[in-house]
Amino acid sequence: MDTIIIDGMAFALPLFIAAIGAIYCERSGIVNLAIEGFMGVGAFCGALAVVLTNNIFPAGGLISFIIALISAVAGATLFSLIHALLCIKFKANQTISGVVMNLLALAMTTFLTRQINAAVFGMPSSKLELGITLKFNIPILCDIPIIGAFFKEVYIFNIVIIIVAILMWYVLYHRKFGVHLRACGDNPHAVAACGIEVSKTRVWAIMVSGALSGIAGLAFAYSIYATFSSNFYVGYGYLSIAAMIFGNWKIVPTLFACLIFGFARSFGYSLSGLLGLASTFSDLTMTLPYILTLLLLVFFSKNNQMPKALGEVYDKSKR
Repeated sequence: MDTIIIDGMAFALPLFIAAIGAIYCERSGIVNLAIEGFMGVGAFCGALAVVLTNNIFPAGGLISFIIALISAVAGATLFSLIHALLCIKFKANQTISGVVMNLLALAMTTFLTRQINAAVFGMPSSKLELGITLKFNIPILCDIPIIGAFFKEVYIFNIVIIIVAILMWYVLYHRKFGVHLRACGDNPHAVAACGIEVSKTRVWAIMVSGALSGIAGLAFAYSIYATFSSNFYVGYGYLSIAAMIFGNWKIVPTLFACLIFGFARSFGYSLSGLLGLASTFSDLTMTLPYILTLLLLVFFSKNNQMPKALGEVYDKSKR
């Protein structure tokens, strides 16, 4: 039971922070299918920072973690500006732009990883070896039966994600910027009439989405997988988007969706290990979160209310 909870939380929380990024972007009116690409670029930038500074700051240490986190956030944020440029400046189809961003991220990180490994380390590998970042137990709380598993072997990423998630919730629902952002997704022309720059607000929303997705991508690479590979995050971006839709573009319900996906994945792995299934069959457990996604969306998304202006290109002349 402890293993299911520990692994479930390690998978659910990165999904959750990426989903919050998607919420920020789509509540501003911009469709964002590029979460997966943002995650990949963020993970790559963070992983590259770790391996390049490994001789100075040992991987897994606090300083290495901070450098990796800053690099991941910066890299994913800059990459997200391409999506902002395409959707806001050039008024491209937002769905197509998101898909293109994902393909670009996959191709770019694969190419750069191989080139850097060959040039710097003399190894034509498509992976960057990271190890696992800091883990710790929370005293007293970790000794509580069953519930204590939530406080055992806690990755430092979990703490960062929880703090950032609370901050993002506060900004979205209790700060002026959050009010403006949500209004842009429902009635951008009314927002513009109040003297607020819709395009600028949406650019900031996309950048927030990129930054949070970068944290998510690095969290997967530097904890669960202990390595960066350009395809390890494939599917996770869409899973976070599904959690956002199930959560009706709201942060707290989205958290519950991510927890369901996380525990489904960890339960599947534990079940296959308990039954002694061959690796061929145990790989099927990876499909459990996606099967749950389909079921949840089929039965619970009928009454969802997405932002009214989601996907609509904002044009000042049509006010």
